[in-house]
This record gives sequence, C-alpha cells and structure tokens, in this order.
Amino acid sequence: MNDGVNGVALAVFIFFFVLVTAMGFLAARWRRAENEHSLDEWGLGGRSFGTWVTWFLLGGDLYTAYTFVAVPAAIYAAGASGFFAVPYTILVYPLIFPFLPRLWSVSHKHGYVTTSDFVRGRFGSKGLSLAVAVTGILATMPYIALQLVGIQAVLDVMGVGGGEDTNWFVKDLPLLIAFGVLAAYTYSSGLRAPALIAFVKDTLIYIVIAVAIIYIPIKLGGFDDIFASASDKFTAAGKGGVVPDAGGQWTYATLALGSALALFMYPHSITATLSSRSREVIRRNTTILPLYSLMLGLLALLGFMAIAAGVKVDNGQLAIPQLFENMFPDWFAGVAFAAIGIGALVPAAIMSIAAANLFTRNIYKDFIKPDATPQQETKVSKLVSLLVKVGALIFVLGMDKTVAINFQLLGGIWILQTFPALVGGLFTRWFHRWALLGGWAVGMVYGTVAAYGVASPTQKHFGGSSDEIPGIGEIGYIGLTAFVLNVLVTVVLTFVLRAVKAPDGVDETRPSDYTADAGDPGVQVELPPATAGSSH
Repeated sequence: MNDGVNGVALAVFIFFFVLVTAMGFLAARWRRAENEHSLDEWGLGGRSFGTWVTWFLLGGDLYTAYTFVAVPAAIYAAGASGFFAVPYTILVYPLIFPFLPRLWSVSHKHGYVTTSDFVRGRFGSKGLSLAVAVTGILATMPYIALQLVGIQAVLDVMGVGGGEDTNWFVKDLPLLIAFGVLAAYTYSSGLRAPALIAFVKDTLIYIVIAVAIIYIPIKLGGFDDIFASASDKFTAAGKGGVVPDAGGQWTYATLALGSALALFMYPHSITATLSSRSREVIRRNTTILPLYSLMLGLLALLGFMAIAAGVKVDNGQLAIPQLFENMFPDWFAGVAFAAIGIGALVPAAIMSIAAANLFTRNIYKDFIKPDATPQQETKVSKLVSLLVKVGALIFVLGMDKTVAINFQLLGGIWILQTFPALVGGLFTRWFHRWALLGGWAVGMVYGTVAAYGVASPTQKHFGGSSDEIPGIGEIGYIGLTAFVLNVLVTVVLTFVLRAVKAPDGVDETRPSDYTADAGDPGVQVELPPATAGSSH
C-alpha cells in the first residue's frame, strides 16, 4: 500500500464526488410536486419513477459499495464459497415476482409508505407492525455503517487522512465531509437524490467492471494463471483448494437461500419498489434486474485477481481498492474509487430514508402523535434520517470494521423473521396476528442467541452467521434455521388461537386491492390526513 497520497486518483475521485453532490441538491427540482411536504414526495419520490429510473434506483440500492468491496474480498479470503452472493441474487428475482407487484398494488391503494403500514392494515395489529418496524430499523443501521466502511476503504488506499498515528479528527475528516454532504442532500431532496445519482453510480461501476475483467487478466497472464495462483494459495493454507469441501456445502446453500429470502424484506428495498409508478414497472424490473447479477459474478472474480496480483492486506476489505491502485493507471484508479464511493452514497441515502419512514409512520404516528399532519410526518422523517446516519457514523468510527460486518450479518438474520408477516399477509389472512408475533419473537431470540455463540479469530461473540442446524448436524445459515422455527411456531399458534377463537384484527384490505394498478378507479396515492395511518 502506498504511504503517500495518490494525487491523480484523488483529483478524479473529488471530481465525481462534487458532480454527484451537485446532482443530489439539484434533484430537489427534478419532477417537483405541488405538495412537497409529504412522505409520498420526500420519502417515495412521488411514486412516479418509470422502468429505467426504478432499475437504476434498485440496482444502486441492492448492489452497494459493500457489495463492490466485500464480495470479492470474501473470494480473496475464502475462495469460491464467497460466490454465494451470485446464486442468491439469481434466486431472489423469481421469489419476488409473485409478491412484489401485490405489495405495490395494496400500498398504492391505501397509501402505505412502509411494510409496517401494510402489516398493520392487513392484520389490524399495531403491535405486529411495531415489531416489523423495529426489526427493519435495527437491521438497516449496520447496513448503512458498512457503506461508510466502503468509502473509508477507498480513502485509506488513496492515502487520505494520514496513517494510524494521525490525530483521529484529521484521519476521519474526509469521511466526516462525505457524511455531511450525504446528510445534507438527503435532507433536502429525499429519494429523488439517490434516484438521480444512481445513473452515475451504475454507469461508473459497469465501466470499471468491463475494463477490469479484460485489462487486469491481460496484465496477469490470463485466467489460467489467475485460477492457478488462487488454487495454490488455498491449497497451501490447508483449505483443499479454491472450491469448498463437502462440509461447506450446507453453509453455502442455506446462506444463499436465506439471503435471497431476506433481501426484499429490507426497508430500503421496499422503499425503492414503492417509488415506482405502476405494477408493470415492478414486473419489468424483476426480469431485467438479473443483469446486475451478471455484473456481480464478474466482480467476484476480482478476488482471485487480487491473489494473483500479490495483493497483501491485513484488512480484506482493502484488497480490491488496493488491486485497483496497483493495476490501473492513476486516473482510472480514481474512476474505480469514485464508483465505490458513489456506490456507498446511493444506498446509504435510501437506507436512511427507509429507516426514517418506519420510525415516522409506525412509531411516531402510531404511538406518539396519532394526529400528526403530513407536514409534521415529513419533518420528523427528515430529522430521523439525519439521526440514523449519525448513528451509523458513530458505529463506524467507534468499532472495529469486522464488528460492523458481523452486525450486518446479524441484521440479515433479524430481517428474515419479518417474512411470514409480510409475504404471508400478501397471500392469506389465515395466520393469526398473535401467532405471527410469537413466531417473530422465537425467530429473533433463537437467531440472536445462536449468533452470539459463534466465535471467530477476532471476536468471542457474533463472529459469524453460521452454526449447527438442530436435528441435522450440518453447519448452516442461522437466519434460515430461525426462519423455519418462526414459521413452525406461527402455524402451530395459529391453529391453537383459531381453535380457542382468539379475537382477530380488522383487515382493511380487499382482494381486489392486491391487483389494482395506478390507473384503476379508487386507487389513491395518499390518504387524507384524517385517515392516513389509521388501523380502522
């Protein structure tokens, strides 16, 4: 790693950072609505985005700086087992095709802004809605932190901020500046800012990957030499080569399946989805978003290239930025670093908006100020989006980066436990609200306790997301095991509660709501202030 500052790369990085900053503030004027003081406008972009805007927004939302850095870093450290991210992003789109358009329709029909809004309306339970909201906020916080980790990795490789002995304020000042800019334009422009910036972010990433997958192998002697170098490294380390042994196959498969089930449970995924203008936009996107999975497969190969290039780093998150630094001309290294940096700003903005919307609609409005006006809701959501980002920044600056990664893995275990209430509720009213709450509680407790007991070379607790599957004896993804327990408890309790005729909540939705489109009669984008957010 270079000790000095890479001036050319830094200049290119700053150019793109200034460009997207200007776009972030100008986004407030893009598709400006008559009434800007509502969550529909600030938090969902007016629910007006078409196919390509939604595609770029969802791509920028789901394929983050953390993806850019961490997926090839996993390949660099563990071999082909790190490729689990590729099959899971292939699995996810057939999974979401049946239910995402239904969620869009019912949300537009009733003015739902969050998944918790839907859960409350479907099951007539503010308690279940609160559980889903709190889970979403907790799972999102470390995810935002990891976007800042991605920016920090790039800054470290460029030599910005000084060495480890530098005063903490000077060392972290570039990250603080990036955070301040992100917070300012998110507050000002809402979801329109990341939607506009996503065009630049995704274009840069596609250019960098296309160049890297051709240019770097040529410099390293071709893919035969790259794979041979990787195989030699993992064989020498006693890992049996690039491909994991039979003992790791359960972990690989369950992690891929569990991650696919969890991805669109995250609040930021749903926020980007609900910003689209029609059901057809959602259906089209489930068919074209796999193009990003192709990019992800090529991106993952950079981990093997880093091994072949002789990259040596103590922190695996620096492997790919360091590969770019070593292999590319300085100016193009700056382009690559800008792609990673902007790749952090887009999802961090969407995540903070999504978490703020959950707090505003499902905690503040439901439990603190039921008569809050749309203007008050928007103001609270803007302020909370700032607080969420501050919390993520403190998390990054105050904890080891490995801790941040492992808490994000814990967040994945948590968010998966909202699947029965959300997806189950989109297709059936049979599950009892108390049973869903009981299943959620069991899944959360089991997942957290099991993850607490996992140790790693650097951590005594929360050292990973895989543990022995009860009754099977294989090592698998804790989140999927917790999800199975969640579903079993939910089903059993539903039978019991139905048998004793426990009181059920009021369902404010109708079957036709789940297939309604924006142009259908009776579809409303936002409820009047007197009824919005009520559970009837």
